[in-house]
Amino acid sequence: QVQLVESGGGLVQPGGSLRLSCAASGNIFSIFGMGWFRQAPGKPREFVASITADGGTSYAGSVKGRFTISRDSAKNTYLQMNSLKPEDTAVYSCTASPQRSYGGDYWGQGTQVTVSS
Repeated sequence: QVQLVESGGGLVQPGGSLRLSCAASGNIFSIFGMGWFRQAPGKPREFVASITADGGTSYAGSVKGRFTISRDSAKNTYLQMNSLKPEDTAVYSCTASPQRSYGGDYWGQGTQVTVSS
């Protein structure tokens, strides 16, 4: 089992930045892919970014060039979000998987990101 805990959400003005963190614990050596998804009110959950154990990354078109995903040797993952827009407002959740590149097997509880003036 893997436990994931997100932090770093909050309220930010349009054009601002936030850095989300996801701390992994438990059987972290089984983790292959880690990712971030988000869900805005009334909308389905959507993929944001992912990173594999060998450093391969993938981004949703809506965040490419503004968001950067990274991970460290302890299998913690980070999402640096720049040039934030009101449409980025959502609950952001971290996910991990021993097999899939984008995660999907283990989920954190989520952290709220609100972009508003």
